[in-house]
Amino acid sequence: MLALGKVNRLTVKKQVKFGFYLDGLSWGEILLPNNVAPAGLEIGQQLDVFLYLDSEDQLIATTEQPKIKVGEVAQLQVIATTKVGAFVNWGLKKDLLVPFSEQQIPLKEGNKYLLYCYVDNSNRIVASSKLDRHLHKTTPVYNPGDKVDIIVSEQTDIGYKAIVNHQHWGVLYKNEVFKPLRRGEKMQAFIVKVRDDGKIDLRLNATTYKQALELTEQVLKKLQQNGGKLALTDKSSPELIYATFGVSKKAYKQAIGTLYKDKKIVILEAGIILVNS
Repeated sequence: MLALGKVNRLTVKKQVKFGFYLDGLSWGEILLPNNVAPAGLEIGQQLDVFLYLDSEDQLIATTEQPKIKVGEVAQLQVIATTKVGAFVNWGLKKDLLVPFSEQQIPLKEGNKYLLYCYVDNSNRIVASSKLDRHLHKTTPVYNPGDKVDIIVSEQTDIGYKAIVNHQHWGVLYKNEVFKPLRRGEKMQAFIVKVRDDGKIDLRLNATTYKQALELTEQVLKKLQQNGGKLALTDKSSPELIYATFGVSKKAYKQAIGTLYKDKKIVILEAGIILVNS
């Protein structure tokens, strides 16, 4: 099934003076202009093309890769503001519209914004800076340790909000981020857990994640062996922590921080206590 605003594999049906017509099945013939057709293209050959509407709202194909596709988020620059909305550069000849109704704040020419791309009710490819309107509409299904692609959205009191796989909201906690992150920055991260509200806890380092997971299990086991109490906090000496668990103070702080967020322990001045012990 063909999809507007995405890459589709189509077959070359015929050649004309100004380009090639591709077999769009129920959509009819779709023009691939000469200036974006690969050299040596032949009738019957299959080709991956991006489908969009040209300046006259006619369906057209291109081999050029836009900076954003339908269902994706990207940071794009506004190149013009008009009476119908703002236009951003998405790497194609026809610029991408952000309607006024889809602007979280009025977009300004020259600035860059995180935008979500979708097909509206008029069958136009448009973008929106109202990310909450379009993200987190499906239940996130991830397992701890899964590798995901993220885009940094904004810094908060607890860390950074991030967009996970163009679909969901996630959080990188500040005690697990050891360098400044920029809005729009793309990187890979690892799932820690999906919370009851559907939001996702993330971690940037896979090794750190595995070590923390193993250490949380060791701490829980030690608590159970000691009647639910342990005289080690995030303020205990590195030597005492290493003597007990054989890990650094930083790793121990991360582990008990995870247990605290999961409401499995309470942290007091004198130590940690297992919940419901």
